[in-house]
Amino acid sequence: MGRLTGGDPSLLRRINSAVVLHALRGSDARTLTDLTRITGLSRPTVEGVVEGLIEGGLVVETAPEEGEARRQGRPARRFRFRAEAGHLLGIEIGPHRVAALLSGLDGRIIGAGAREVAETAPEDERLDKVRTVVADVLRRAGVPRSNLRAVGVGTPGIVEADGTVRLGTALPGWTGLALGERLRRSFRCPVIVENDANAAAVAEHWKGAATDSDDIVFVLAGLSPGAGSLIGGRLHRGYGGAAGEIGALHLLGRGVTPEHLLSTTDEPLHPLDEQAVAEVFALARKGDARAEAAVERFIQRLVHDVGALVLALDPELVVVGGWAAGLDGVLQPLREELARFCLRPPRVVLSLLGEAAVGTGALRLALDHVEEQLFAVEGSVTARR
Repeated sequence: MGRLTGGDPSLLRRINSAVVLHALRGSDARTLTDLTRITGLSRPTVEGVVEGLIEGGLVVETAPEEGEARRQGRPARRFRFRAEAGHLLGIEIGPHRVAALLSGLDGRIIGAGAREVAETAPEDERLDKVRTVVADVLRRAGVPRSNLRAVGVGTPGIVEADGTVRLGTALPGWTGLALGERLRRSFRCPVIVENDANAAAVAEHWKGAATDSDDIVFVLAGLSPGAGSLIGGRLHRGYGGAAGEIGALHLLGRGVTPEHLLSTTDEPLHPLDEQAVAEVFALARKGDARAEAAVERFIQRLVHDVGALVLALDPELVVVGGWAAGLDGVLQPLREELARFCLRPPRVVLSLLGEAAVGTGALRLALDHVEEQLFAVEGSVTARR
């Protein structure tokens, strides 16, 4: 293709279409006069763009409002964005459950479903559960699979650009898994695979605790925590997709392994045994001395891990998510410790999305892809290198 210039007619049409389409997406219905005023384009240009969007199935003319229809003369034509022209899926694949969120092209969720899965389940069984959940959600929403425009997926592990999990120790058989390729066999649309903490960071920036911040760190807390970061509103993956793997910091000489952090006996906890972890937090709240000592070890390790990322990135906000039970108890100690060695300590808050964070971020991945493809939107938070 040759170089596009400001006088290129096809480029101008794409720009004008994007401007009009964005104006329509933000409301229930608009008249040609409304669109002319909002976009600054001439009326003939707006009319031509709208007709083209109608032909493309992205816009439809609506019936006049009741009061307007009663007036004399022909009512003004109104148009709306067809969010139902396509659908998006956000999929979470975790150690204990798989979940899916369904939306129209406007990102509004119209369907959801989840199923439990054993932490020891092999990859084929886990992927079968994903397909079952997706089929369930689509059936209940009455959406044909052929109407999906993009699918986003959040998963543990270091994920390459093509959706291959380069390293994934949390799930059996996950290291080296061509996850993107496997899932693309089930869909006739693009499948975008992302690390779960990265997806959760995107979700908090979109609909959670970080909607007003562009420099954030999301910590997916656990015995071996992970983190996702947005710098200037854009997701930071690192050169090989391994940015935020703070769970490996104990290898630098921190002594106790993650499995022993919250153990109140001589036996290590299984890293994925969330119930056992919740019990330790509960015992600590009741004053059990060994549990209190275990929680203190966990908090100190979390402070160390998060602090390393905070000192490197200087975020405005740290969002802590992950386990539903016990995390609120780490916020104040984390704030106090970060205040001791950070020149400008970030705000530290709990996730507003809870267990829905990863799936919500995966849905945003799909929405970003559609916006880049259909609406000529640049600068999305998830754009890949």
